[in-house]
Amino acid sequence: MIALTHRPLLLLAVSFVVLWLSAWVGAVGFKRLKSHIAELHDDFNVVQGGTLTLLGLIIGFTFSMALTRYDQRKNYEEEEANAIGTEYVRADLLPQADAAKVRALLVSYLEQRILFYTTRDEDELQQINVRTAELQNEMWSAVQVPATAQPTPVMALAVSGMNDVLNSQGYTQAAWLNRIPVGAWALMAAIAVSSTILVGVAAHSVREGRGLLVILPFVISIAFFLIADIDAPRRGIIRVIPQNLELLLQSLRPS
Repeated sequence: MIALTHRPLLLLAVSFVVLWLSAWVGAVGFKRLKSHIAELHDDFNVVQGGTLTLLGLIIGFTFSMALTRYDQRKNYEEEEANAIGTEYVRADLLPQADAAKVRALLVSYLEQRILFYTTRDEDELQQINVRTAELQNEMWSAVQVPATAQPTPVMALAVSGMNDVLNSQGYTQAAWLNRIPVGAWALMAAIAVSSTILVGVAAHSVREGRGLLVILPFVISIAFFLIADIDAPRRGIIRVIPQNLELLLQSLRPS
């Protein structure tokens, strides 16, 4: 389930096939129940309407969860850019040699952060994470040594700014790992299968109800795809573009 929800296009295809088969099973495999629908027409409509309504509510709630996480990832990208830009300016508070070293490390670090947002290759991502950790250690040492030698309030500002840079990366990492729980996906899948089975049962025949047997599974699959796409920060079509980090890099490179 986890691997499937991390691949929106695959989820679209699999969910459509499963839901269409569920509708077909409802239309073909519950013939005995069809004979009682006329007698229990009102009760059946209540059950079917309630199931479809619950499915719509669950999909809306899950979509809201995915959208909140997407906004969070965008906000942390902006905070990262602000933290790096602020520390770049605060590097002036350090001795000249240390300031130049910190600025060069920040530019290299900024390039790695942009690659983190744009790469889709897992092997490359591991290399980026390793290089990011190395740069973080180097940047912290670059401000720690002069701050220890001259423990003044002015030096504390540079140390505090570097601490914000390191913390912002941790917040971003946590936001990218924060995904919709598997339980929520399982609940949606169960209700969706039940809904399409009921639609198939309500169809008078497979030939007469072929439109409904295809349309509803397709619509639900599109909803699943949209939720998974927003919730998949690296594999989806809708992605967080590091525009603030890229603008910051353009402004720092000439200097």
